[in-house]
Amino acid sequence: MTEKPKNYSRRDFLKTTGIATGALIGGGLIGGLVGLNVDKDDQHVSDTGNTNHEMGTNGGFQFFQNQREFNVISNATERIFPKDDIGPGAIDLGVPYFIDRQLAGQYGSNTKEYMQGPFAVGAKTQGYQSRLTRASIFRQGIAVLDEEANKRFEKGFSSIEAEQMDEILTAFQNDEIPMTGVTSAFFFRLLRTATLEGAYADPMYGGNRNMDGWKMKEFPGHQMSYINVIDKEKFQKIAPQPLGGM
Repeated sequence: MTEKPKNYSRRDFLKTTGIATGALIGGGLIGGLVGLNVDKDDQHVSDTGNTNHEMGTNGGFQFFQNQREFNVISNATERIFPKDDIGPGAIDLGVPYFIDRQLAGQYGSNTKEYMQGPFAVGAKTQGYQSRLTRASIFRQGIAVLDEEANKRFEKGFSSIEAEQMDEILTAFQNDEIPMTGVTSAFFFRLLRTATLEGAYADPMYGGNRNMDGWKMKEFPGHQMSYINVIDKEKFQKIAPQPLGGM
């Protein structure tokens, strides 16, 4: 695999990827972007991992049991989808609240999925193979993120530097951290996918705050009709429309 240039930024990511905005996004698309944060000159910015954002003040939690859990997931998603000069990161987009609400619902409990044995490592085409629900995997993953931070840096995950967070998240991605009933790589894929879904899903689900995720991709959202622009040859910039505004 060709190594990406060191100054690869989210600007390049947004320009070159074919992500289906608002849709389910598979693994591998932004693994190399964990921790990249850029200034206006596309240079790497060294910042602290402990964010200054107000967290846990948007109507309470539905899944997370305390502020510590919420802060861990908030900081982890922000390292995967960081704020830069192009637009807001995961925290400002409301991604942690999106994940909180999804885990509290059928996504977290795997309600509509076959969850009987045998439980074995299957082919990639076979889909979900764990005996654990996503809610259980996330709760364990959050605890292990904190444990690993304390083991390596003698601080909780939300109190370490950004580069240290990236080190731990990369170890999860490379399946180097022991977990029970599931691999750390599987948890990282769930976390990365949920982060992207929260950034690009319709705002009615708690993420994509102010439709800023769509605005960065110039995605029009849910328009009633394109009849007034369908014959135009040039690219049309259309203000995004959420489902709730139709």
